[in-house]
Amino acid sequence: MKTHTFTLVLSRVAEITPELADALYAATQGDIELNLRDGVAFAEFERTAPTLREAILAAIREVERADVGVRVVRVESEAANIVAKINADLFGSGQRLMKWPKNLTLEGET
Repeated sequence: MKTHTFTLVLSRVAEITPELADALYAATQGDIELNLRDGVAFAEFERTAPTLREAILAAIREVERADVGVRVVRVESEAANIVAKINADLFGSGQRLMKWPKNLTLEGET
């Protein structure tokens, strides 16, 4: 298994109280760092799982089931950011890098 690093951006958090921190720490088995910056709450994780997807989905379930009213509104991950940047570099702003030649047809097309 691999360790995955990611951040969950949270809603419904005005401040990080000891009760909130304790509830989320318990719900996530302690692999969480809770922060509040410029009024935005977020939870940083380093989680071992077979895939990044599995790690993130498990963390979302745990955070939202903690029964403290917190909801996950966004996921951030350096791995996902790298993929998004590569796609943007390859395809630009919605444009494909290569255009299909007008005189080229697929096998079976007429």
